[in-house]
Amino acid sequence: MQTVNIHQAKTHLSRLVARAAQGESFVIARAGKPLVRVVPVDSTDSPDDRLGFMTGEISVPKDFDSMGRDEIAALFDASE
Repeated sequence: MQTVNIHQAKTHLSRLVARAAQGESFVIARAGKPLVRVVPVDSTDSPDDRLGFMTGEISVPKDFDSMGRDEIAALFDASE
């Protein structure tokens, strides 16, 4: 795995990102001390794959928008 310093990473960011997208990971270091590892994003773990992942697991009551209305009104009514 290649290690590049921050200055090199800033100078060659486009090139490094292109290589990472091809599957090459690399480490960015400051003064020789590794800080972060850059790896390609796994295409199978996209946010679109998670859309609806809890379908059928939860339900919203029909009176959801009016639940606790009296209690909330009492909390905001300072005249009592």
